[in-house]
Amino acid sequence: MKDSFKAVQVTEDVWWVGAIDWNIRDFHGYTTKRGSTYNAYLILADKVTLIDTVKAGFRMEMMARIASVIDPEKIDYIVSNHSEMDHSGSLPEVIRTVKPEKVFASAIGAKTLKEHFTIDQEITPVKDGESLSLGNRTLTFMETRMLHWPDSMFSYLNEEQLLFSQDAFGMHYASSERFADECNPAILDYEAATYYANIILPYSPLVLKLIDKVTATGLSFKIIAPDHGPIWRKEIGGIIEKYAKWAAQKPEAKAVVVFATMWHSTEKMARAMGEGLAAGGLHVKMMPLEVVHRSDVVYELLNAGALAVGSPTLNNHMLPQMADVLTYIKGLKPKNLVGAAFGSYGWSGEAVKEIEDVLAEMKVEKAGEGIRVKNVPDDAVLKNCYELGKTMAEMLRGKL
Repeated sequence: MKDSFKAVQVTEDVWWVGAIDWNIRDFHGYTTKRGSTYNAYLILADKVTLIDTVKAGFRMEMMARIASVIDPEKIDYIVSNHSEMDHSGSLPEVIRTVKPEKVFASAIGAKTLKEHFTIDQEITPVKDGESLSLGNRTLTFMETRMLHWPDSMFSYLNEEQLLFSQDAFGMHYASSERFADECNPAILDYEAATYYANIILPYSPLVLKLIDKVTATGLSFKIIAPDHGPIWRKEIGGIIEKYAKWAAQKPEAKAVVVFATMWHSTEKMARAMGEGLAAGGLHVKMMPLEVVHRSDVVYELLNAGALAVGSPTLNNHMLPQMADVLTYIKGLKPKNLVGAAFGSYGWSGEAVKEIEDVLAEMKVEKAGEGIRVKNVPDDAVLKNCYELGKTMAEMLRGKL
């Protein structure tokens, strides 16, 4: 294996030594259509330092890449920026193999790693703003709590102006290219936005604070090296600007109509609602849950300002797939939405009220009373759906 996997040079003294996961298609309920990478980085300083490790099953791939540039037993320090197991899963075995002088993590990270694993070596906690001398290089640590775990931190290699950003500025994207400027820009835009929507979105207020904090420090970046996806080394400001935009959650003239249906009655209502939204001047994304995934819905919501949700009633509740999607969306905390509920029913009809309750919990501004119809909607009901769509569009456009 050691002759099959090679490290990739990032700068004169920094190498990518991570692993590529071509197979993964689900990450905690988020569809990873293009796989992922688990990025680890080797700094060939006076004190040779490994930044993060990889998911447990990929340890040998990482070790082979390290061995392509240096004997792994020459590693002096290991830094764990994030204790989630896709980055720390191989850490205990790497420690046993390498026997580093020290292992560093944030104060919370040091505790979390001990809670995850049996690690004989002491984990040295570092503070926000603390620096670590590597001899001829210096790392500075910045706590990024809840971006996206309590233990998360950045490591900044001062001399290279290189930010090891753990899960921030990353994406789930497996490719043979290691740098963003080598990849298809359209794929990068989609995967970066999908990653933000499904992973980072609930922490958007913290993203804005972090951007302000970094700006205040005067730090500049030539390279951003995340723990998933390609490395940013050109037009660094572009991904930072995107994060600032997504974190602000300023709505655009766009509506998402997400619906589940049994015998197409709710689908007919959804289509009428979509027509009304479009007539009101909005770009409309129709999202039938028979063919779209929850993570696709959230991606489309990232820049939307209107959300229409429809479901028939089954066993006195909304359909299970709609309950799944709404639970997922609610946990990601999208903001600044106007919305409405709709659906058909056979005899009890509780789904619309259930949806309205969830939308209220999400603080979605109600555009009008939900529309529900017994069995098949007639022309009058479909006209009401159309008009509710227009009302939603007018409400949203009044806020833009």
